[in-house]
Amino acid sequence: MSSQEKAPEGELPQVEGVDYDAIEDLLGDRVLGRETHLNAEGFVVRPDEVEETLELLRDEAGFDHLSMLTAQDYADRYESIYHLTKYDDRTQEVSVVVPTDPENPTSESAASVYKTAEWHEREAYDLVGIDYENHPDLRRILLPETWQGHPLSSDYDQDKPQVVTLKEHVNPLANSTDETTESDTMFLNIGPHHPATHGVLHVKAVLDGEQVADVEPDIGYLHRCEEQMCQQGTYRHQIMPYPDRWDYSSAGLLNEWAYARVAEDLNDIEVPEYAQVIRTMSAELCRIAAHMLALGTFCLDIYGDFTAIFMYAMRDREKVQNILEDLTGQRMMFNYFRLGGVVWDLPEPREEFFGKIRDFIDDLPETLEEYHDLITGNEIFQTRTIDTGVLEPETAKQYGCTGPVARGSGIDYDLRRDDPYGYYDELDWDVVTEDGCDNFARLLVRMREVEESAKIISQCVDILEDWPEDERNIQANVPRTLKPDPDTEVYRAVEGAKGELGIYIRSDGTDKPGRFKIRSPCFNNLHSLEAMAEGEYVPDLVAALGSLDVILGEVDR
Repeated sequence: MSSQEKAPEGELPQVEGVDYDAIEDLLGDRVLGRETHLNAEGFVVRPDEVEETLELLRDEAGFDHLSMLTAQDYADRYESIYHLTKYDDRTQEVSVVVPTDPENPTSESAASVYKTAEWHEREAYDLVGIDYENHPDLRRILLPETWQGHPLSSDYDQDKPQVVTLKEHVNPLANSTDETTESDTMFLNIGPHHPATHGVLHVKAVLDGEQVADVEPDIGYLHRCEEQMCQQGTYRHQIMPYPDRWDYSSAGLLNEWAYARVAEDLNDIEVPEYAQVIRTMSAELCRIAAHMLALGTFCLDIYGDFTAIFMYAMRDREKVQNILEDLTGQRMMFNYFRLGGVVWDLPEPREEFFGKIRDFIDDLPETLEEYHDLITGNEIFQTRTIDTGVLEPETAKQYGCTGPVARGSGIDYDLRRDDPYGYYDELDWDVVTEDGCDNFARLLVRMREVEESAKIISQCVDILEDWPEDERNIQANVPRTLKPDPDTEVYRAVEGAKGELGIYIRSDGTDKPGRFKIRSPCFNNLHSLEAMAEGEYVPDLVAALGSLDVILGEVDR
């Protein structure tokens, strides 16, 4: 759904395809008021009617996807914003705004309606300090349990000393009050210093015999305050270098596009068509590089003797990195996008640059066929991945899963098609889905998506080759200082390599965001590990984790 101009005072905007008046009628007297957000109407509800409101929107209006929860602290209230949309119609969006008393910031939990709200509300409690009643497990998620205060709350004392104690690990299934109960459970720490945990991830697992009975990912080791740093940077110049560092596995340009899209909507900036083609081509190159890394590391997780495949994947990823280095000057932290376009045009000589891309694209079919021979046709690999880590479609939706994780469960959801941006709606390509719902299906989705990305890149090269030289406009005329109207709010997202990468921004009238919140696809996808691993064996748990392709820098942000 395209952004809309801010409506004049007293006049509510109508977004095409969304009947907000009908939604207000559905919610009835639960609605205290309506707010104008750039991408969706916001309905203000009482903190003790959150569950009923969200149930109505999910069951009666079809809003089955909770993208993100944004929590923030104002002078006169705390506020939670639930960003809702639909898996089968991404153009329909609505926000549920829940203000609470600043002296007692308590709101009803949404966890009984959307499973993914469990982690989102824990993060809001941890960082902002909002208490969610009836939450099944409301405790800190990024900071240690012994942490004092809530860092994003206005009354937080940054100078207060923190004493973080080490707590003895306790088996959560053990019943210490019933000494007669015999139990065959065992607590097992997986990570954080283990290559199979894909970074610094500590997985607390409880085994019942040899099967996994309970799993809890312990995140927070890499929390780097990216959102807060973006709130301290100016829209025009200082924020763009940060997104590269969220998902650092060659998805940098995809991350940059997430910020560019939301900031351009917020500031009413129109990107030239030529720059949109360059963005689309470079973003798909990043997607291929990210999927190659996911493929290689997943094979290492599955079977150690697949080291050769990891090296093959790194070889092909290096080819993409070389192209991106020619384009951006960097191999990892690209910083190539700018608000309104890109920083510079394609490298000269253009024919040589296009030839390098075409050589890579032409070699891909044979390369992927070789991967299929080595991986998907391998009996050991099939045994380890088929019917393991099963994630049913409705379960995936409850956890807010997106990207290859959701499409591997048969969910036909891709923002490049469902909420078009860039040049995607002008090109010929397909959304890839698999119905296996298992570890094998998620790998197939990524391998097939490499083929679709190659199709997109090839078409972009054809277009760029024929583009008239005097019409190669790489950037819109953007003011040096951007100051959106105060209290303008917008949530926008792009299809990252891991799924829906979204950003919410609330402006405060200055040249810096008043609130900057990141919707990480890895954060939501990792939450689903508990559903995928239950009843499996430990090796299957490791395979399931690998199939999620999480990057902890994006989980912890």
